[in-house]
Amino acid sequence: WLVRAVVSPDQVRTTILFPVAGNWYRACLNAKNLMKIWVDRLKQEHTLPPEGYKALLTCTHVDVTTYLHRQAQKVTQARFGNNIYIRGLIEISNCCRNNCYYCGIRKGNPQVERYRLSRETILDCCTQGYELGFRTFVMQGGEDAAQSSEWVEETVAAIRNRFPDCAITLSLGEKTREEYERFFRAGANRYLLRHETFNAEHYKLLHPAEMSQQNRIQCLHWLKEIGYQTGTGIMVGSPGQTTDHLIEDIRFIECFRPQMIGIGPFIPHQNTPFGTSAPGSIEQTLRLLSIFRLMLPDALIPATTALATLAPDGRERGILAGANVVMPNLSPCEERIKYALYNNKASLGAEAAEGLAMLNKQLQAIGYKVLPTRGDAPNGDNPFK
Repeated sequence: WLVRAVVSPDQVRTTILFPVAGNWYRACLNAKNLMKIWVDRLKQEHTLPPEGYKALLTCTHVDVTTYLHRQAQKVTQARFGNNIYIRGLIEISNCCRNNCYYCGIRKGNPQVERYRLSRETILDCCTQGYELGFRTFVMQGGEDAAQSSEWVEETVAAIRNRFPDCAITLSLGEKTREEYERFFRAGANRYLLRHETFNAEHYKLLHPAEMSQQNRIQCLHWLKEIGYQTGTGIMVGSPGQTTDHLIEDIRFIECFRPQMIGIGPFIPHQNTPFGTSAPGSIEQTLRLLSIFRLMLPDALIPATTALATLAPDGRERGILAGANVVMPNLSPCEERIKYALYNNKASLGAEAAEGLAMLNKQLQAIGYKVLPTRGDAPNGDNPFK
């Protein structure tokens, strides 16, 4: 019994607090059990009503978060074992026609030292990556008019000709349907285009008026219709984002069913309008990663560079929360620092292709290993499996 003496001018009252403490404990236990019921339901049914997603996104109890991550990890291991797929990232240009308010390579940032990789340099990066064991190459860059559709098409065809057993992923922004079709015919297999936020008003807060949320979503539908393994995703904790916005994103991804989901915390860049904004939460990012794994068990979900930038163990925490992909950097060392989407972007050590041995060691420490294959989604085209 917990007893407190309360002294008044006339008397000494003894207040019995144990029943109150017991009720509080039972209420906490019931709340935790309810959260775990939501997790179990998502694992079994791969969907929740909005109030279920909201409950999981706003619950910060350590036991519940640990349970969520553990269930997501179990699902990942049931589908993919303890294998982690690797993609060789080649950042082909930091020139961009857009002026997104959060991005360090936005056209309105005069502090950026611009660069473009030649086709020969890109092929050299692929050769280096192939020798290291990479079987997927990711060409990522700003929407650079100087790298024309013809140039991209010919570069994809050159990679496909030289490395016929490899997958080619593009992440080059918004294009016309005809351009996407040309890249696909040339040999591209996958396309990454994060929608960033599904809420139209929030999209306007993050982008200039000439950019359209509707066009971004249309591009994603074109990519799926053409036959790409398609990826989308969000920034977590971007300025103005609310829990309701995140629920809209979850429900869009649930309906769209991409083969790949890219999710990372917002990190500010000092030379942008959001340069003084706080970064997104690693914990919320990991919660969302686990939610997406339980929702789409076969998805390819990377432990992003942004996670590794905010925390030394960010990549490992992402994998333990349900991620199954890492993307070491194959870009020329002298150019990596110029592709600064946000402050202090990690690009060396285990984040670099030449650090593959270090990456393997870190993965082995948590019970995983690199699998040097194309690593297609289970429901994707994988003729070389």
